[in-house]
Amino acid sequence: MSEERIIPTPQGEGRLVTKRARHPIGTLLLSHGAGGGIDARDLLALERRLPGQGITVMRFEQPWRRAGRKVATPPATLDEAFRAAADSIRVRTPLVVGGRSAGARSAARCARDLAAVGCLALSFPLYPPGRPEKSRLDELADVGVPTLVVQGERDPMGRPEEFPSPLPGQVDLSVVPAADHGLGVPKRADLTEDDAMEIVVESTLEWLVREVLGNERR
Repeated sequence: MSEERIIPTPQGEGRLVTKRARHPIGTLLLSHGAGGGIDARDLLALERRLPGQGITVMRFEQPWRRAGRKVATPPATLDEAFRAAADSIRVRTPLVVGGRSAGARSAARCARDLAAVGCLALSFPLYPPGRPEKSRLDELADVGVPTLVVQGERDPMGRPEEFPSPLPGQVDLSVVPAADHGLGVPKRADLTEDDAMEIVVESTLEWLVREVLGNERR
């Protein structure tokens, strides 16, 4: 069962929903995108599956979303609230930060300051819609910790082939075939939404064990 609590931040009240692993080996703190909330399909899939593998999952709802606003506040305010959420938790296991879309960008910007051992970037918006010249690659290059980008094959804010090869620093890329920015797949696709979420979960778990938590336990 998930636990909920309100988190005071400089931007107002946020909400933290936690599903704990019985014998935790790591903690994953996630935030949502600029157009949705913590009930996004990928965040829920990770919450359902990872605690059974020893990863406590925390989903942080930004103050703007909790206040009922339709549009996210500026990036600096997202970072401020995300840092407050991270500071409010007391964990004895290694911390991995992440999120989807705008939440992925925020986690990438905050990871090093929060002493995170990894960063999970779901549907990283490589550029604003229709503006490929406005690259945000520098945010990935500057993370400073092992990072996994999970990207839909049809993401209009950065298709997998638009990321450089090789990727900068310690960044890995996992592709969800036929998926869009929300990691949804069309009905005509060769895989179902459940299949797509299985790719998200399995690629995340494999990366956590191989690149992040495995190193911490050696």
